[in-house]
Amino acid sequence: MALIKPEDWTSFLSGRVPDHSIAYCYELWKENPFHFVIAKSRSSKLGDFTYRRNRAVQKITVNHDLNPYQFLITYVHEVAHHRVYAKYGASCMPHGVEWKNEFRRLMVPMLVREVFPLDILVPLRRHLANPKASAGADLFLMKELRKYDSADNGDTGMLLSDLVLGQRFLFKNRLFEKLESRRTRVLCEEVGTGRRFLISGHASVEKQ
Repeated sequence: MALIKPEDWTSFLSGRVPDHSIAYCYELWKENPFHFVIAKSRSSKLGDFTYRRNRAVQKITVNHDLNPYQFLITYVHEVAHHRVYAKYGASCMPHGVEWKNEFRRLMVPMLVREVFPLDILVPLRRHLANPKASAGADLFLMKELRKYDSADNGDTGMLLSDLVLGQRFLFKNRLFEKLESRRTRVLCEEVGTGRRFLISGHASVEKQ
């Protein structure tokens, strides 16, 4: 696989990640290259790495609509998967000890004020003590990250977790009622059909 020039990488990532992290992102790629794809928005995941034994060069994708801080965290999250699978193959759990250690190790150089603002650094450091399968599963970290979402992404500024039980809300143009809070998800009932769903507590909703 041909190496991409640093200046091309800078142009590619400029505006997508914090400026002081671009060189580091390039070095992570250069040490163990992979196909990197900026993907369309996906509600089910922020990024993706899927190991293919028949693929000489693996692929990492990150959603295009993430704010720079979430984009960087997601990028390093997927690079950690890439490193773990390159070393162990499919012999370990996707988000097991090996991945947690690698993700934490790769994130440490980025835990500085030049890269992340303090309001993200505090919950991010706590998150890295025991990284979850997704930053989205960490409600405290997600609340801080969402402050930096662009105003044109349809964000209403209200999280499902912030609503009281019994409150009705709109989510994806459908009306629901909040029934019960669980660990990271909320049991909700769709008004009109009576169908029940588990929705992420950090889902952006519109209070009714």
